Amino acid sequence: MSKIVILGAGISGHVAASHLRRKLSKEHKVIVVSPNSNYQWIPSNIWVGIGRMKSKEILFPLAPLYRKKNITFLQAKAVSFHPEGDPKESKPYVLSEYVVGEKKGTQEKVTYDYLINATGPKLNFEATDGLIPGLNKTYSVCTYGHADHAWHGLNELIQEMKKGKKAKILIGTGHAKATCQGAAFEYILNVEQELRKHKVRDMAEVTWISNEYQLGDFGMDGMLLSYKGMTMKSSEMVEMIFEDRDIKWILGAGVDKIEDGLAHYENLDGEHKTESYDFAMLIPAFSGHGFKAFDKDNQDITNKLFKGFMIVDADYTSKPYEEWSVQDWPETYQNPSYKNIFAPGIAFAPPHAISKPRKSKNGTDISPAPPRTGMPSGITAKLVADNIIDSIKKGKESLEHKGSLGNMGAACIASAGYGLTQGSGVSITTYPIIPDYHKYPKSQGRQLGKTFGEIGLAGHWLKLALHYAFIYKAKMKPFWWLIPE
Repeated sequence: MSKIVILGAGISGHVAASHLRRKLSKEHKVIVVSPNSNYQWIPSNIWVGIGRMKSKEILFPLAPLYRKKNITFLQAKAVSFHPEGDPKESKPYVLSEYVVGEKKGTQEKVTYDYLINATGPKLNFEATDGLIPGLNKTYSVCTYGHADHAWHGLNELIQEMKKGKKAKILIGTGHAKATCQGAAFEYILNVEQELRKHKVRDMAEVTWISNEYQLGDFGMDGMLLSYKGMTMKSSEMVEMIFEDRDIKWILGAGVDKIEDGLAHYENLDGEHKTESYDFAMLIPAFSGHGFKAFDKDNQDITNKLFKGFMIVDADYTSKPYEEWSVQDWPETYQNPSYKNIFAPGIAFAPPHAISKPRKSKNGTDISPAPPRTGMPSGITAKLVADNIIDSIKKGKESLEHKGSLGNMGAACIASAGYGLTQGSGVSITTYPIIPDYHKYPKSQGRQLGKTFGEIGLAGHWLKLALHYAFIYKAKMKPFWWLIPE
């Protein structure tokens, strides 16, 4: 019998647990450890944040589903890793702290044969002074609770605007090294359309603020893509969309302090500036969770497992940006020191930035961190699960399933406004995710034809269909596995 422990029940953790349970016999135990009692379909947080969906439409409780599917669920958070166990125990374990009920605050060892770290990122709001969801007129859409709160704040402002108040809305990144620009991009387009629907668009100045060097960078060094029979840079496409909607933009901005209605930032020229606002949604920095790791003698071995996020089969050699290649990126997401530990999705440490790192004239790093959200999270979780399944069935290590972001494509449907007849979506595919400048030197590291963009009502219909499809898949309803990651 094998015991597989999965830390986290987001996209990566839930996908891994689902496939493990479907493909392994009942003698093997699948255990999910997560501080969250609900599964949430994060891409639809955007619609909760504009009041077009209720949070109950994008989430469901995990315990009843896992009980039905013979998956053990522990509502707890990982505290420390002990990959060698201790002299009294043969199995490695994770120390977890229970977060609900009468066990709150107590700690328990959770032993494992295989461990999947799918904890994702810590939402590091505290990295920016004053950036606290719900305070200082700033909000977030990173969780369904945050998104609910954001709609409450936005709706209050809309009601004031209907009474004649002029308003300034600021949306983008809230830290010099933040990632997830895509979520902010979706939100600003949806907010802009909501203002039109409520007939107050003329009362608002809407501004995009980002650490990107160019619009449409998204932490991926931008894209050269096919668009309506033309070849267009993603920066040109986003500029066209923003100009069409009268959205202003501030680029190369590292937000470092928030006060009530004031965002202080440093730009690449080294200037310190301030932007005022009445409502702001600023994506925080992402970081690792600060886990510690110890060997069997209780000596600290954190550096064997973590480099902020978890160390996997990537090339972490320090080298100039110009010298990295797609071969630096992991393929199996296995920790090199402890072969029974894996980290798919956002939990693994990227070997380097995708967008060219830039510093201000004062030496401040102002550039996006690499994104690993959405489709790549599901794909890498499935391949990790498949390798563990094969290893268990064969009785020896098997790593035949591989998938590097350097040879993997991804599709993204960015909502640009909700509505069956007036909605819109920006559909973008990119191949590969990590640009391969050696293979595709004339098209910014990506293959034209497989990297393209479209915008229109069909994009909204597709994103809405995907919402229901992936909720269906996450609930593990009949033939759920036929829906791709």
